[in-house]
Amino acid sequence: MSIHPSSLVSASAKIGIGVQIGPFCVIEEGVTLGDGCILETHVVIKKESILGQNNHLFEGSVVGGIPQHTNVPEQLGRVIIGSGNSIRENVTIHRAMQPGHATTLGDHCLLMCNSHVAHDCIVGDHVVLTNNVMLAGHVTVGERAFLSGAAGVHQFCRIGKLAMVGGQAHISRDVPPFVTIDGESSYVVGLNQVGLKRAGFDYKAIAQLKEAYRVIYRSGLTWKEILARLQTEFTTGLAAEFYPFFASTKRGVTPERRMPPGTTIKIHPVDGQDDGRRARAG
Repeated sequence: MSIHPSSLVSASAKIGIGVQIGPFCVIEEGVTLGDGCILETHVVIKKESILGQNNHLFEGSVVGGIPQHTNVPEQLGRVIIGSGNSIRENVTIHRAMQPGHATTLGDHCLLMCNSHVAHDCIVGDHVVLTNNVMLAGHVTVGERAFLSGAAGVHQFCRIGKLAMVGGQAHISRDVPPFVTIDGESSYVVGLNQVGLKRAGFDYKAIAQLKEAYRVIYRSGLTWKEILARLQTEFTTGLAAEFYPFFASTKRGVTPERRMPPGTTIKIHPVDGQDDGRRARAG
């Protein structure tokens, strides 16, 4: 363990084997730093934050800050971070709003400069947040998702597994797994085929996803019909992840760019009844 003499480390903090803490860092009470963590200069780890092993935090990053909210309670939750993450300059990760809850970051993620993870977010493994990405409160990001520069995600939205979000996109609805979001329009523009291939999925797996994609965005079916087909026809493989994701949406699902401007897939029929309108995708 190596702690620079200019840093302030609480006596109640748990510091693992081989941790390196650089100049002018602040480690508050109740913090846990796992073995092999490296903190560069001016890193702040605030109270009750828990970090696993081999995380590398760069200059000016702040973990466990108070939520940016107009009604912050006296008692807050935690930040829990996995292992092997790279948290670059000036990244901010805020605590959960309620005791017993946690803002969580998985393993082997890369959070680039100035990205922000708000209170109560859940970020999976191998996620990349590039420069200036902004996650609002209660956002969920699936494993291996990639969010490009300055993308902003609205509260309570979900970004699906292996989704690719383009730069400066404005995400206000759920992004399905495995798709690509165009940064200019913030609409779906097909599958994330590059990401799928890099993750090791073969032609057969991607072909199945294409078939399910056509059901979702190109079939002209109503929302109930889409869900029924996803549930019955795609019960194995990657495409099996579509049904539970779509069936549990609360904010609606991001439409495809080729749809008419402003059109969206209808999520909830009026008064609980299917009024016959189509979830058109072109």
